[in-house]
Amino acid sequence: MFTLSKNELEIMILLWQEGRSLSRTEIIALTPTKSWKSSSIHILLNSLLQKEAIQVAGFIRTGKNYGRTYLAAITQDAYSAMQLVKNVPEHSITRENLPGLFATLIHKEDIGPDVLEELQVLLDRRRKELLG
Repeated sequence: MFTLSKNELEIMILLWQEGRSLSRTEIIALTPTKSWKSSSIHILLNSLLQKEAIQVAGFIRTGKNYGRTYLAAITQDAYSAMQLVKNVPEHSITRENLPGLFATLIHKEDIGPDVLEELQVLLDRRRKELLG
């Protein structure tokens, strides 16, 4: 489990939104309102690689040289779940209070029938896994 810094999270959000591998140059160009300096990109990418939040997807030619391209190694959903589990005391998520936790989450205003249907599919799939 890991937590991303504000600057690392900006890069991850860009990678999640783009849904494709990006070079260092593309990351800088696609984040005009970034809170970090362009010269910090190497440090940020190395930190994200160390945390295994991103992976090297390949190489691209940039002028006379080649540069690496990066791809998110974790989904936004998986990162959000990781942060929830990490920041909620272990005794707070138990078998007994899990239904209450889900009830609170699904009562958000922007949760509509489409999301509830997706959740139902996931619950049905999990039920089949458990019952064989």
